[in-house]
Amino acid sequence: MCYSAQIRREWKTFCSRLGVRIPLSEYVDLYWTRAHGQRVLLPKSLERLFDDPQDDEQRRGREALETYATQRAGEVEQELFALRQRIAEADRKLAAKPSKSAAESRRIAQDKTAQRLAWLADLRRTTPEIKDARIYPGWHVPVIVREQGEKVLRPMRYQCRPAGKPASYDLKYPGTYNARRDALGGFWKGQFGVSHGVLAASSFFENVRREDGSNAVLEFSPQGLDEMLIACLWSRWEAPGEAPLLSFAVITDEPPSEIAAAGHDRCVIPLKPEHLDAWLDPQGDLAAMQAILDDRERPVYGWRMAA
Repeated sequence: MCYSAQIRREWKTFCSRLGVRIPLSEYVDLYWTRAHGQRVLLPKSLERLFDDPQDDEQRRGREALETYATQRAGEVEQELFALRQRIAEADRKLAAKPSKSAAESRRIAQDKTAQRLAWLADLRRTTPEIKDARIYPGWHVPVIVREQGEKVLRPMRYQCRPAGKPASYDLKYPGTYNARRDALGGFWKGQFGVSHGVLAASSFFENVRREDGSNAVLEFSPQGLDEMLIACLWSRWEAPGEAPLLSFAVITDEPPSEIAAAGHDRCVIPLKPEHLDAWLDPQGDLAAMQAILDDRERPVYGWRMAA
């Protein structure tokens, strides 16, 4: 399963090249939703859409980013204050009488302190880093779709909740960020041939079981292919009294030999660029869509231990 991916770090030039419109207001609304206290996970790389605001919409996005950063920094500072008190209390106990419980409490507090200091550094950092474009299930991610004859870069949650299903579907089927190709005509029949999308990514990450039973995270990158146009399915979920949710799943298939040899049993499907328009406008032609999935890019994938 594709549990994580490295998406683009820059979108404006890419979208211009492919003729894709970026509806900035949708991203601005997401950032304000987060700034108002709701849990919305977004890759930091998307903030670059508002690096140099030129109009009111872009300035509204910049304001949302700054509001969230200020609020979140205040929350983390409060957590740090409590953790420093905990460390000081543990130090007093250890000075009076060493104990395993006090030492363990101090260790945990120190680890959490380091974690929160890293969070603060990320909140305040303006220099882009590669990790800014790493995405995970549950995060909102830019996905290319076709609507009313044009290609659009919509923000969608990376875990598909099919239309008509209850919100509890997310917990009942937590793996719906991936859509197995052999289930397209069954579990995914409401989306396959109906609502297709594309995720632009340079690599993907998988959990692999080592011979000693331990887990390793491997990063797979296509050799000679700077970017993959990964085939996806998506859905628009609506319910009374709830905000609409756009969400998607990446289609996976049997792996090429080098991925299987590395210990993983699935692989994403990178489309050929010449099939992009047809894939995004399936018109219910399942045979044609299966043919596009067959006539995919077939790079050799290199892999390394993920940082």
